[in-house]
Amino acid sequence: MELLNVADLGGAAVVRGSANEERVEAKGVYLVECVDVSGRSKWQDKARNLVTTVGKNELLDKALAGSGYTVTGPFWGLISSTSYSAVAATDTMSSHGGWTEAGNANAPTYSGNRKTAAWASASGGSKALSAPLSFAITGSGIVKGCFMVLGSAATNAVDGTAGVLLSAGLFSGGDKTVANGDTLNVSYSLAL
Repeated sequence: MELLNVADLGGAAVVRGSANEERVEAKGVYLVECVDVSGRSKWQDKARNLVTTVGKNELLDKALAGSGYTVTGPFWGLISSTSYSAVAATDTMSSHGGWTEAGNANAPTYSGNRKTAAWASASGGSKALSAPLSFAITGSGIVKGCFMVLGSAATNAVDGTAGVLLSAGLFSGGDKTVANGDTLNVSYSLAL
């Protein structure tokens, strides 16, 4: 007697790449040089910025849904060491309880208003100031970093609380002392 066992086996597999994902993260950096009254460089440092939640929302609303949008500012200011505790993503111009602005009430002081940007054309996914912004220091103190405010209600007035706080950054090398007669030259770039 002859027996025949017949079996039919089959298998299949689908292999495909994982989902394509692209992330966009706003990364900015302030480059700051302190020059003394004789024009000699005293120190240089950089401050990688934290882009606030309201700043991200402003960028998204204007870039993706804006129509005929013209920016007011942006304006740059300095972060004082006075009453400092933290910079947070939830900070706004009207509510940043962890830090104060240098200038009028908080040392160091500088002449004039917040500084206004002039931009170079964007290239390679990055946009930078066309020239550094100069803060002429009129009263000694300690600077922790820089911030940027923009938007239709933004103002160049020191201690102004209107506008959208786009970013704030602390020096990577720690607090910096400045003296009367020093000049802080601030450059900035933002990359996506």
